[in-house]
Order: sequence, then structure tokens, then C-alpha cells
Amino acid sequence: MNKMNRVLLMLIAMASIMLLAVGIDRGIKHWEEKRWESEREAFYEQSRNEIREIQTTIQTLSEDPQALTAYMEENGLNYVEDEEELTESAAEEAPEEVQDLPVEAEADMAEAEPAGEESPEEEETVSGNTASENIISGNMLIKSFVSGNSISGNSISGNIISGNVISGNAVSGNIVTDPYAADFSLRPPTKSKVCASYEETMRINQNDKAVIAGSDIDFSQIKITCLGDSVTAGSNLSKLENYETMSYPYQLGRILNAKEVVNLGIGGSSIGRYWENAFVDRYSSIPADTDIIIVMGGTNDGFCASEKELGSLEERRDRTFAGDLDELLRKLKTDYPDAEIVLATPLSNVLHDMLRRDRSFLLPQSSFVKIMNQLAAEYGVPVIDLYGCNLLNTHDAAVIHSFMPDGVHGNEMGYRVLAEHFAAELIRIYEAGKTEPAEGQQADMEETAGTEEQTDERQL
Repeated sequence: MNKMNRVLLMLIAMASIMLLAVGIDRGIKHWEEKRWESEREAFYEQSRNEIREIQTTIQTLSEDPQALTAYMEENGLNYVEDEEELTESAAEEAPEEVQDLPVEAEADMAEAEPAGEESPEEEETVSGNTASENIISGNMLIKSFVSGNSISGNSISGNIISGNVISGNAVSGNIVTDPYAADFSLRPPTKSKVCASYEETMRINQNDKAVIAGSDIDFSQIKITCLGDSVTAGSNLSKLENYETMSYPYQLGRILNAKEVVNLGIGGSSIGRYWENAFVDRYSSIPADTDIIIVMGGTNDGFCASEKELGSLEERRDRTFAGDLDELLRKLKTDYPDAEIVLATPLSNVLHDMLRRDRSFLLPQSSFVKIMNQLAAEYGVPVIDLYGCNLLNTHDAAVIHSFMPDGVHGNEMGYRVLAEHFAAELIRIYEAGKTEPAEGQQADMEETAGTEEQTDERQL
């Protein structure tokens, strides 16, 4: 009996020690979480202040092309991260021959006429120089790049496009000569990592305008909601009168002649819950009758998230980028089953690199883009890969001077270029849906055709 009591007491002691150890471990983790939360809040505030200072510096220099170029070269900001990976992917998809398209800057940036709407007299329309059938070859489809590997496509579901898979060819076209080349004479000789986004932006914009001008798709009954941060809100222009009309969602609605475009952009917000106004905590503001939901984010996430906040697709923990984006996409698909959901990766920007210079724990933007592409593929959500296509990349001083004066936000013309790109990509999605029926849809069509043939035989 005494022996049994001793064994029992020993077991109780061991259990108590184990429980105590677990409690101490949890207590330490809780204390570390609280300490990190406090440190993180202080760091975020510091980051915000530094971002404002950098934006002010860049905005001041943006009016002087040579001074801006010299500043960027001195600080090593004219290089694109992961350029080798992007270059290899682009080289695999690039057309063998590319024509030069001698179009003047005014014609390049002329506004495209909104679909189904006559252009007001005071607005410029697309000139004859922009719409050539040879501008775009192959299928006009959305491309994504993940660590240099091209994703052939994501299946599209919903009442707009029934399960079609986007795949195939890159959008090819003509390169527009840089009209600011003389102003940017300080550019170094071409190297593998030097950013040349201005030329690519102009080429993409030419292709986008041609798609818009050639489209016969009617968006007049389509309601679009844009969920995003300050790039969506256009809040950097808030000091200007009627600045809302300069934002990309407003201009997108004009270009497509959409029924309505709801702007749910909030400056400083992030996809993950570690900043403010996380997308996943406010997505329910999206109107129930929305037909298309555009989610554009990741910029502010890159300004603050370490490996810990990035998280992983294996764990998908709450309060991590991977976990919160997974939750967002899952809830959007569940709560808005009839809406087409489109995910847009962030524009590449120099502010991210400036912050990383003194903060080694910050991650490259490509880390966030990779997770965005992987989750989008998993949920069958098409991606508009702004990061991968090199559009409006502010590692190019010419892009800052012309379109993105503070290094991360657009001016009215910058947002116009962005709106035209979104408009063209939505048209491409619709075109893909019209020309490529889903597998199930194809089977239904074949079954219907077979039934009709049998009926015809019986009638004969």
C-alpha cells in the first residue's frame, strides 16, 4: 500500500512539474508576445514617420529629373529586386520580334474613351496612333510570376465567368521610345538589374488602350468594389479639389462605363492584422450586390512585416500575412459567391528598399507576392500581377517624375495608367470567359448537342 502511495505521489509530482513547465512556457511566450507587440507599435510609428520623410524628399526631387536620378543612383535605388528571376521569366515569354512604335508622349497618354460612352468634348480620346491590330499578339491574358516561374493561369468561377482557366501567352506589343530620355541622361549604361520601368509602363499602357478601344463588352450593369489601401483611396491627393475623381477606382468606372464603382481604400491599411484597418476585418463593407471585387494590397505589409508576421502557408496563423490573406480570400469566396474576385499584387516601390536598409528583418516584396500568387491559385482567383509586370515601378526615376511623384502613390496620370491597366485586364478576363467555356460547361454543351442530334434523327 505504501508502495502504491509513493508511486501515486511520484506521478502527481511529475504531472505537477509538467503542468508547471507548460505554464511557465506559455507565460514566457505570452510575455514575449506582449513585449513584441509594444516594440512593434513603436517600430510602426517610427516607420510611418520615416516613410513620410522619404516621400517628402522624393516628391521634392521629382520635379528635377537629373537631381532625382542622381539621388537614386547615389542611394542604389535604381535596381529592381529579384531582377534576374523576372528577366528569365520575361525572356521565356517574350516575342521573337518587337516593333518600335514612334508615338509622341501626348498621344501615348491620351485618355481612352470609356466603353459604351461618348467622350466629352473636353476629354482627349485615343488617337489613331494607339490602336493597331498588331499591338497585341496571342491571347490577351493575365500573367503571374512566382520566383521566376510563370503561372499559366487561375481558374475563374462565379456568375461572370463560369470556371474557365486562364492560361497561355504573355501580352506582347510595341515599345514606346522614352520621351524623357534627354532629361534622364544620368542613367547608367544598361545592366541586368537596372530598372527600366518607364519604357515597359508605356508599352503596357499602349496595349491596354488598344484592348479598351477594341472592346465591345458592356459593363453598364456591372458593379465593382475596390478594396485596398491609400493607392486605392488616392488619399495622397486629398489636398486637391475633387481628388476622389483622380483615384484609380473612379477612373476605372469612367473607362468601363461601369454601373458603379465603390472605393473601399483606406490609407495606411494592410492585408494582415499587424497594422491598421486590416482588409480581413473590413471586407464585410463590400456591398452584397457587387459583381467584381478587386483586392489590391501588400504595400504597407511590406513596410512592417518580418518573417514572423509573414507566416507560412503550412500554418496560416491569425495575425500573419499568409493566415489573414487566406482568411480574406476564403470569406470573400463564401460570402460573395456570385462575385468575381480579382487579387492585385503591389506595385514595386523604392520606399520599401529605403526602410529595409536599416531594418534587416524586413522582407523583400517578392516574399509577399509569392504568397499572394500561391493563395490565389489555390482559391481559383485571377491575379493582376502589378509587381511582376514592372508597371509603374518607382525604381525608375522617369516613372517617379511622370507618374509616381512620392515614390509610392500616383498623380492623376499615374492613377489613370493604373486604371487603364485594371480595365484592360478585366476585359481580358471577360474575353477569356466568352471564348473558353468551362469543362463542366463544355460537357453540358456536348450533352445538349447530342440530345439535339438524337431528336433530329427521330424527326427524320
